[in-house]
Amino acid sequence: MAHIHWYPGHIAKAEKKLKELVNLVDVVIEVLDARIPESSVYPDIKKLLGDKPRLIVFNKADLADETKLKSWMDYYKNCTGYPVMASCASKNNDISTIVNRLIELSKPKIDKLVAKGLLPRPARVIVVGMPNVGKSSIINKLIKKGKTKVGAKAGVTRKQQWVRVNPKIDLLDTPGIIPLKQENQSKAAKLAMVNSVSDNAYDNEEVARELLDILKDKYPQAVKDYYKIEDDFSLEAIALSRNWIVKNSQPDTVRTAVMVLTDFRAGRIGRFVLDDDKIEE
Repeated sequence: MAHIHWYPGHIAKAEKKLKELVNLVDVVIEVLDARIPESSVYPDIKKLLGDKPRLIVFNKADLADETKLKSWMDYYKNCTGYPVMASCASKNNDISTIVNRLIELSKPKIDKLVAKGLLPRPARVIVVGMPNVGKSSIINKLIKKGKTKVGAKAGVTRKQQWVRVNPKIDLLDTPGIIPLKQENQSKAAKLAMVNSVSDNAYDNEEVARELLDILKDKYPQAVKDYYKIEDDFSLEAIALSRNWIVKNSQPDTVRTAVMVLTDFRAGRIGRFVLDDDKIEE
């Protein structure tokens, strides 16, 4: 199994920074990668977010197996009680759904403020998630809708920039990055497969081989069709099918590993969910 290296000092620092940001807001948009709906969830997410209302967004849904993603979305909706939706960077037709969900989730907090005799204010929202799950694409969608910078707020650190997305929503325009703490190496490898891990933390060949093992088990025909191979799902077989040879007539597995990971990440091989189906107990 591919071994991914973590740095505990960075994790503690990142957790502290994220908690500080979460303390500034009323609602959290938690972004997950639709291709790894379980592996892109932070193990201690409850500890980081506390009881803040959450909108769970499965991003990159256009790269995921639709049927399996739907069952994962139902699972999260049932086990968290929070609204769940799918999204992708190429389409903006879900902006109004996101905005409406955020308004619903923030209503109890704003109602409490009004009950105390305060004027209603826009809900404060942050987008959080693992690296490269698409937090910025969600932020950019919402900012394009709003475009108005509203600057610092009373009682809120001045370093943060807010954007008025809607008369009822102010969005923190910097994402909250969930640190990569992953003791489970199988999940860590899947994060590497979707490019959520710095590429100096893993070996391309190891991760590509593990990806091919998963695809052989879950989506064998798609791989066979795309790479024009038979039952050998190795990097060597794919390299030979491309006639990629290095010295001594050896298959070029280094180049092939990079290609396989790039093809998978771009959705060229097919639309996949790598995590096993979740069976509710």
